[in-house]
Amino acid sequence: MKNKTLFPILILSAFVFFFNSCKNKNPKTEVINNFDKADEIIEEIKELKFPNNVFNIIDFGAKGDGKTNNSTAIKKAIESCTQAGGGKVLIPNGQFLTGPIHLKSNVNLHLEEGAIVLFTTDKKAYLPVVHTSFEGTELMNYSPLIYAYKQKNIAVTGKGTFDGQANNTNWWPWVGKNTYGYEEGSLSQHDSINLPRLRMMNEKGIPVSERVFGDGYQLRPNFFEPFECENVLLQGVTFTNAPFWVIHPIKCNYVRVDSVIVNSHGPNNDGCDPEYSKNVHITNCTFNTGDDCIAIKSGRNNDGRSVNIVSENIVIENCHMIDGHGGVVIGSEISAGVKNVFVRNCKMDSPNLDRAIRIKTNTLRGGFVENLYVKNVQVGQIKEAFLRINTYYAIYANQEGDFIPSIKNIHLEDIQVENSGKYGILIKGREQSPVENVTLTNVTIKGAKTPLSIENSEPITFKNTFINGKQY
Repeated sequence: MKNKTLFPILILSAFVFFFNSCKNKNPKTEVINNFDKADEIIEEIKELKFPNNVFNIIDFGAKGDGKTNNSTAIKKAIESCTQAGGGKVLIPNGQFLTGPIHLKSNVNLHLEEGAIVLFTTDKKAYLPVVHTSFEGTELMNYSPLIYAYKQKNIAVTGKGTFDGQANNTNWWPWVGKNTYGYEEGSLSQHDSINLPRLRMMNEKGIPVSERVFGDGYQLRPNFFEPFECENVLLQGVTFTNAPFWVIHPIKCNYVRVDSVIVNSHGPNNDGCDPEYSKNVHITNCTFNTGDDCIAIKSGRNNDGRSVNIVSENIVIENCHMIDGHGGVVIGSEISAGVKNVFVRNCKMDSPNLDRAIRIKTNTLRGGFVENLYVKNVQVGQIKEAFLRINTYYAIYANQEGDFIPSIKNIHLEDIQVENSGKYGILIKGREQSPVENVTLTNVTIKGAKTPLSIENSEPITFKNTFINGKQY
């Protein structure tokens, strides 16, 4: 009788043990493992709707002669549109010189085909300073060329061109490099009054309102920056000659960047840098840039940890990356963390494209990257590596701190690389925190001088993967 009573208990105990063993054996299986989540994110970003009102800037005194400053006319058109409950502010065919454009809720700034918006080279036009950001650190600085602050339901659409008129005599010399027009003895962003001062304010937690730059300083403005906005659409337009980062949605929710062309080879001319932002869809775009094509950010050092907004739920698809430091990059400013990034159906190809997929951080940045999925990407020629993960990233000296980064769940599938340059896969993790759970499935990499260079990483899981003709 006793044995009969004990038997079901033993069976139940064995079942519980088996269940827990299976559950705990590989917790990585709990991460997102397909692109269903990507489709859900895209569906969450709703199509924006605007009233049928149209406000042509010509009716407010604008002249498309490339010489008349149309700042007042464009501002009046936007104000009238807002007062009417929203609609379309129309910039017709022509060349329209202007200062910075500040968007308001329920306004669609629309460029007709043939419209060119030229942004003035008069730096005082970008004053007074506004709440903005420079390389992951918030500050009060020159206004971005197109700016929206705490607005909802905004759009920039059409088939026209925004020309920032940045070049080797305007904005670019401030980077401090001779190749961009810098002359020895001139002020640059690296002087003590500029970046070193801003970095100190970041580390000491100085309030943003007291981080005042702008006139008399050499920190370049972003091109298009919606700041703390919700429901943002950027569609169809072209950006060229940017002072700094081109498309920078910061602290935004529900952003779509569709069929945009970025053709700008200046210093730090990143194509699109979502920062502290979530539910972002970047699709059908072309990036030909002087820096990273797409770089996902979440704040630099103390700023990122204080703001503590993860950049998440970002889908990148059907894009073409040409020149740039990286095709799709996460970092280096990722102190608040990045998760759930999906890349699919993209093409990357240029002798001036350094890497295809890149993650970069260090122990000053810290942060984490979790759940990166890359599928069906065609890579032609690149310089350095198809995949590079670097937790020792440094441009400047003294990039070591106390914040150990974490990188895990990096999955690449159905990828063809014709010429990978120096490396196929280049991973440099930390002994204290190795890179975890990297998988390559149906990946073919050709032309890599060194197929694998891996430090402090769990073994990569290879499935039907070939590098230089050898199966791994």
